[in-house]
Amino acid sequence: MQPLQDFMPVPIEISEEAGVRYLHFGSDWIQGAMRIARPWALELDYTREMMAALLLRPDPEWPRNALLIGLGAASLTKFLYRHRPQARLTVVEIEPAVVAAARQFFKLPDDPKRLKLEIADGVEWLAGSDQAFDLILVDGFDADARAGALDTLPFYRACRAHLDDAGLLVVNLLGRNRGFKGSVDRIKSAFDQRAMVFPSSAQGNAIAFAASGEPVSITLGKLSLQALALRKATGLNLLPTLARLIQGRTCAGGRLAL
Repeated sequence: MQPLQDFMPVPIEISEEAGVRYLHFGSDWIQGAMRIARPWALELDYTREMMAALLLRPDPEWPRNALLIGLGAASLTKFLYRHRPQARLTVVEIEPAVVAAARQFFKLPDDPKRLKLEIADGVEWLAGSDQAFDLILVDGFDADARAGALDTLPFYRACRAHLDDAGLLVVNLLGRNRGFKGSVDRIKSAFDQRAMVFPSSAQGNAIAFAASGEPVSITLGKLSLQALALRKATGLNLLPTLARLIQGRTCAGGRLAL
């Protein structure tokens, strides 16, 4: 691994294996990844599943204004930047060194007109913002896999307050953690039960989706058609995710509703 200890108290390290570059925070735990030959693609399963939001709001002009809390290897940022050119992106990252690593090693775009970077605590930044967003993506953990204040009821309520009428919140949770059920309960409470969690991936990540305003109600058959269209347009294959939804009987009556 290549360390970047000059930048932050928790050392950032970069490793590479089989054509994939990885981001670590002082441990073997992977904080982000990029296939070097395809820097815009989503390498990790959970990042792909977070983009299932594009199936729930299939308008190709959505989102127009997205907030990402937690930068990591900039995978989600780059995907939206490339495939949703109408979107204005705001990324809030607490560690300047993570931004430096994303620029140096993970091809983070430099485009202030479309991509605004805020070095700040995500909870505090959101509390002080008056902006509304179509999409809020939360993927923030420390070196010990703790989300801290990003996994609290007041924070999830703040997220809801900053979503517009077609807004979605998407949160990366760790399905094998002891506090997982509590995390899900807090999200559901903040959104009056208009939330669901996809079945955990093989790596243990479980992605929560919550809606504000306009209802989401889509049959699994229609989701499959939308997944095919999204794969054709972006290369992102969400059909395995939908297969797990069907297998896990997550959607009552064959319909995903939020």
